[in-house]
Amino acid sequence: MVSRICIFFAGTISVVLSVVGGDPLVPALCIFGDSVVDVGNNNNLLTLIKADFLPYGRDYITHAPTGRFCNGKLAIDFIADYLGFSSYPPAYLSKEATGVLSGVNLASAASGYYETTAQLYRAVTLTQQLQNYKEWQSKVVKMVGKSKGDAIFSGGIHLLSAGSSDFIQNYYINPLLNTVYSPEQFSHLLLRSYSSFIQNLYKLGARRIGVTSLPPVGCLPAAITLFGGGSNECVARLNKDAVLFNQKLNSASENLKASLFGLKLVVFDIYQPLLDMITNPGDSGLFEARRACCGTGTVETSILCNSRSLGTCSNATGYVFWDGFHPSEAANEILAQALLQQGFELIS
Repeated sequence: MVSRICIFFAGTISVVLSVVGGDPLVPALCIFGDSVVDVGNNNNLLTLIKADFLPYGRDYITHAPTGRFCNGKLAIDFIADYLGFSSYPPAYLSKEATGVLSGVNLASAASGYYETTAQLYRAVTLTQQLQNYKEWQSKVVKMVGKSKGDAIFSGGIHLLSAGSSDFIQNYYINPLLNTVYSPEQFSHLLLRSYSSFIQNLYKLGARRIGVTSLPPVGCLPAAITLFGGGSNECVARLNKDAVLFNQKLNSASENLKASLFGLKLVVFDIYQPLLDMITNPGDSGLFEARRACCGTGTVETSILCNSRSLGTCSNATGYVFWDGFHPSEAANEILAQALLQQGFELIS
């Protein structure tokens, strides 16, 4: 534990020293994916999967809901801080994204590698997120010219978080999928989509890409409630599926790096850091890993986590989970630290 903390602080110091001059370490930060990284794109959609109301955002800088599925900052917000950005990439579908050169957030809660997952919940598919990114690129080129624009795209960091919604909000509850495909076969479908996404992003000039692994999905409070059969423990078969997917994700990523010249592609392991927090929350300064802060800590998320949710905790700083699916700000900060350790290749 001590050695890990030392590594983190050494890395953090080097980053802080690098941004003393005021410029971020990279010219842009662009985000794709699902609710773990959505900062408000779903606010502008006809979907029930939203977080633009209290108590979401109650511990954020403005103490107001933004569309983040958290009580405060997301892991990507902390990463933007570490990289030296003075503001966070705005939701692309918001007016705040107008004229932004330093990156945008294209993520949409309930999106995933499997296009139908997003369509079921009226979220923005990854295909459309990529199209929105291409549209943003065109705006950047109009503002600064092609040469400077290409430098922003190739030098910027692109982060992708997806897969959890595909399993939890689609595969496990959809007999049209889980009776036709085994978890391994479904993972193969998702990874085909992932490889295609990375190849298309590469064609658009991106060279620094990070993708998060699946978390221990069987330990999410909602997953334990829905699939745990009355147990209060992590659902082993779901975690096994996540581990298998992550192994395939690593393999697919190695193949992509071998075939795409100049691509820096990092698979960020969030499975183990989050599992460590859940298994031994005290080691991270937390105390509650089963119950989420919002409501009863079971299936509450989005409209089920609202200002009238019974049992919502008054102080989320000791909780691993904010709602039934999403980490608290305290957990997100720890996850961001773990990602920082793993991602130095993207800023070197």
